[in-house]
Parts: sequence; C-alpha cells; structure tokens
Amino acid sequence: MPLTPIYILGVLILILLLIGAIEFWQHQRSLDAIPLRIHVNGTRGKSSVTRLIAAGLRAGGVRTFAKTTGTAPRIIDSQGNDRIIHRLRSASIGEQVRLMRFFAQEKPDAVVMECMAVQPQYQWISEQQMVKSHIGVITNARPDHLEEMGPTLDDVRLSLANTIPFNGKMILGENDILETIAPVAKSRNTVLTAADESTVQEDDLKDFSYLEHPQNIAVALEVCVEAGVDRKTALDGMKKVKPDLGALVVHKLDFGNGPILFVNSMAANDPVSTLQIWNFVERRYPVEGETCIYLNSRKDRRSRTRQLLQLIYEDIKPDQSIVRGQKVDSMVKHVEYHSPQTNSVVIEETELMSKTIKQFESLPKDSLLFAMGNQVGFGQELVDKLMEYKV
Repeated sequence: MPLTPIYILGVLILILLLIGAIEFWQHQRSLDAIPLRIHVNGTRGKSSVTRLIAAGLRAGGVRTFAKTTGTAPRIIDSQGNDRIIHRLRSASIGEQVRLMRFFAQEKPDAVVMECMAVQPQYQWISEQQMVKSHIGVITNARPDHLEEMGPTLDDVRLSLANTIPFNGKMILGENDILETIAPVAKSRNTVLTAADESTVQEDDLKDFSYLEHPQNIAVALEVCVEAGVDRKTALDGMKKVKPDLGALVVHKLDFGNGPILFVNSMAANDPVSTLQIWNFVERRYPVEGETCIYLNSRKDRRSRTRQLLQLIYEDIKPDQSIVRGQKVDSMVKHVEYHSPQTNSVVIEETELMSKTIKQFESLPKDSLLFAMGNQVGFGQELVDKLMEYKV
C-alpha cells in the first residue's frame, strides 16, 4: 500500500511530538537538579545584579553558577571565573535551556540567570517554561525598548512582570514598580519585596573596583539574605566580584594638561539611567576643573538624541558639551539656551576622530569627562583610543 502524503505528515507530526516530549522531560530533570534558581530581569543593571548575587552566594558557601547576557555574554563558574559564550548564530532564548542542562551536570546549589528576552511573550516563556525560578528579580523599569514593551512605562512594568514566578519570591529594585505588578504577583501566590537602597552606605561602596549602584547592591543583598546568606558575608563577597565589561569604571586620562577623570556611560542609553549615573558620579567624584559631557548620537534615533540633549542642557548643565552626530546643529541650538554657561561644540559624524580628541585635549586638569549616547561603532573605537591616554 503506497504511503499517502497525509500519512507521512501524520508520522512526522508524531515524531516531532515525541521529540518535544523528550526535550520537555530532559529539561524538567535539569531543573530538578538545581535546588535554587534565580532569574534576574529589568531594564538596567541585570548583568551587574546577576554577578553580585552569584558572588554573595559563593561567599556564603553556596556552590553557584551564573549566566549574564550584558555587553558580552558570559558563564560565571563556581569559582567566580568568566567563560566566554561562543555563539555560531544570533542570540536566542533557547540558549537558556542548553545552559540549564550544562549547569545541572555541574551539581550546583544555585544558578543565577539573567533574562535575555525583550518581547513580553518571550519573557513569559523564559520564566514559566525555561527557568521556573524560586526567586525572581526586577532591577528597575525604564522607558526603553518601548517598541517591544511599550508604549507606556506601565506597559514596560507589566512586560517585566512576565518573569514573576509562581509560588515564589520576587525582589524589586524600585518601589515605583509595586503598584503596577502587585496584582500579577498576587495571582501567582508570590511575595513581593522592594529592596531598600538606603541600607547601602558610602563605606559599603568604597572597596568595589568599579562604580556600582547602591540600588544594585541592595537588590543583590536582599536576594542573598533570602537564600540564607547573612548580609556581611554576602557584601564581602560582592566586593571581590569581577565586573561586567559594561560596568562603570573611572579612568584617569592625561592629554597633556594633567590628569582628568573619564566615565563611560554609553551603555546606559536612556535618559533616566544616564541621569542617575551622572548624579552618582558627580556626588562621588567632585572635581576642581571643568565638567564635560560627550554625546555620541545615532542618526536613526533622533528622538533619543533630543531626550539626551534635554538632559544635558536642562538637568546637568556642564561647562562643556561635545555632541557628535549627523545634522545635530539645530537640535543643539534648540536646547542650549537652557544652559547659557555651557560651551557647546558640534562635530559632524564624518569628521575624523582626531577632531574629537583635540576637544578633550583642551580640558584642564582635574576635569570630569562623561560620555553618553551610543557605544556601538565609533563610540567603542573612541573609548579604545582614550585608553591610550590612561595614567
């Protein structure tokens, strides 16, 4: 009897269903082999918080593995060492399933996973099907990725709420999120706790090798305490953490007039996070020289450029502003009256890097150079060049 197309199709469907069932069973076994699963979501700070939690747990004797998806994706092993994730194709949330299988084979006490999904439906799948966390984290909610999660900030919050676990615990970095997502947490029988940033003192920050936000530390400490590690032990472990490549580091540069401070904030490309970072840096590193903001804009993100220009001239009001981009003169002129004391320089994106460097060379010693905007392409090339002036 010849095989009809409908018969062949039916057999193929049965085979695919069988493969899916086996995959599901194997993944469930992997999850069962990981006693504590922690899933970190949010607009900003996910990679840093993932690293901090893992370091705090390790300090408490908890055998912990972690995975970050930030500037460069990494696996962090039980000794705190980074392993590069080599991808043969573009990033996919299916990566989380494969890594869970790998972690399960290492017999961990805990695994900390950074959420790599942006679209709401994929965030739900990432938590409810792939990680099934005991403790969830939402670091913050910012007006970013509005195309996928927006258009409003409440929409962003509700999208992030897709990673609230069932019958678990959820640690938040901001009280502002509580009202919006509380009904979701209640429906899933999960307890919400907002970390208190004020519990992190200046003395707690001074031993970090990079600029870490008190909010990130507060969230990570809350998770570690929830997991059974005391606060002091966890904090001591966090101070030894190896920062993410996108972490804020203060560099000393010298262009010939004496040392200045350079902070690269281009990884935080939304105005709210950028202003937070600026306030943090300005408070912690007061300077006697000038304040200089460098904005590297993108021609395909004109609205974001306008937002950052408003931030510069209405909120920060630096001594100098250097804006690089395509046809940004009129945008600068539209806002510069807010800060008449700011010396504004506009550099077309077709200009050589040497023109930008020449502007930096005019800064007096003990100045603060703060970069914001877009780091991809020219931004990264500029940062690499500036490292040649490190002292």
